[in-house]
Amino acid sequence: MHGARGDGRGTRKQVNGLMPLIVQKYGGTSVGSIERIEDVARKVIKTKEAGNNVVVVVSAMSGETNRLTELAKQMNPNPPARELDMMLSTGEQVTIALLAMAIEKQGHAARCYTGAQVRILTDSVHSKARIQEIDAKVVTEDLKEGRIVVVAGFQGMDSSGAITTLGRGGSDTTAVALAAALGADECEIYTDVDGVYTTDPRVASKARRLDRITFEEMLEMASLGSKILQIRAVEFAGKYHVPLRVRSTFDDGPGTLITYEDENMEEPLISGIAFNRDEAKLTVLGVPDQPGIAGRILGPVSEANIEVDMIVQNISQSGLTDFTFTVHRNDYEKTLKILQGINDELGAREVYGDTKIVKLSLVGVGMRSHAGVASTMFEALAKEGINIQMISTSEIKISVVIDEKYLELGVRALHTAFELDDEDAQVSIEGKSSD
Repeated sequence: MHGARGDGRGTRKQVNGLMPLIVQKYGGTSVGSIERIEDVARKVIKTKEAGNNVVVVVSAMSGETNRLTELAKQMNPNPPARELDMMLSTGEQVTIALLAMAIEKQGHAARCYTGAQVRILTDSVHSKARIQEIDAKVVTEDLKEGRIVVVAGFQGMDSSGAITTLGRGGSDTTAVALAAALGADECEIYTDVDGVYTTDPRVASKARRLDRITFEEMLEMASLGSKILQIRAVEFAGKYHVPLRVRSTFDDGPGTLITYEDENMEEPLISGIAFNRDEAKLTVLGVPDQPGIAGRILGPVSEANIEVDMIVQNISQSGLTDFTFTVHRNDYEKTLKILQGINDELGAREVYGDTKIVKLSLVGVGMRSHAGVASTMFEALAKEGINIQMISTSEIKISVVIDEKYLELGVRALHTAFELDDEDAQVSIEGKSSD
């Protein structure tokens, strides 16, 4: 990516003398009204007056993207993707203009830009475009002049000049990509929670805010169900070593720093517990246990663009085996039909599924150097009478599939077993925005 620096462990580029550069991102809830936009302007100015250059990335006002989508569908139930992106991009244009006006009103110079004006160049996959290059010369020039720069998140432009959008949560990706291109000292993601927690406080009331977490752990947490940050944004930050900080728009506080692993830092055994309610399980019973059977089962599923998650194949008995895997719950019916359609061809006895399951995961880089995590996890769940249906492991995570009705009990049991509880925790959280 043009302008990006991949050596985030060293000294970052200074745009204006010795002033550090901070990129801040505010989601739809944070800019949901004129009053909140004015509050954001005060936060931005406070950061500027503390001796920093500031670039601000904002989403559309809360609910605006959904409103525009519904408006488009009233005109055409299947709106052309190119034109829909053109329409959706206007939501952020309103926000950037209002925020720049608010900053000017409060006595500081500001300039706002769309993604296209900043030359955030993407591929041409409308509604889920990927950033290919950023030429942020205009931003650099404004920063040198002492201005606060406000940029529309969620959007870019392809090589033909067509407006593109980056998909849900795309403003996070815009902020991280700009931070990488500009060599920012830190990228702050402001939202309606005050950091990354050991698990969702709405499920475990004793969840504890983490002071810091590694890119690797955060990526696992995001992929396993945590909704705090968009996965692509974390991947981008890790690739270009952009320190990320999750902070609350509504409360002052240090938030959580997401950074690279520090050899001098004593890593906790477990950093967090993630869960995903959107799982479904399918089992093909009694298929011949022979080479290539897994490919014959999963090939048609893959060809239908259905992503498979966990896979378990049982030990062969009398030359037959059972093959089980999980998919996103939205893909369950489609996958079941595919398997039923090839059942006779496979020589299987039966195909059945279950949508009332969840995936529960432990995440922590400390697992690399500590034994006994799995046994502690299994004992804690067994103590509560929770049966484990499937198990998957990697270097820094252990995931299990359990019955959906035991989700909250399982999370709390593991949270206590791994000593993650904060006895003084009193967390108040609004509905999380994913803009």
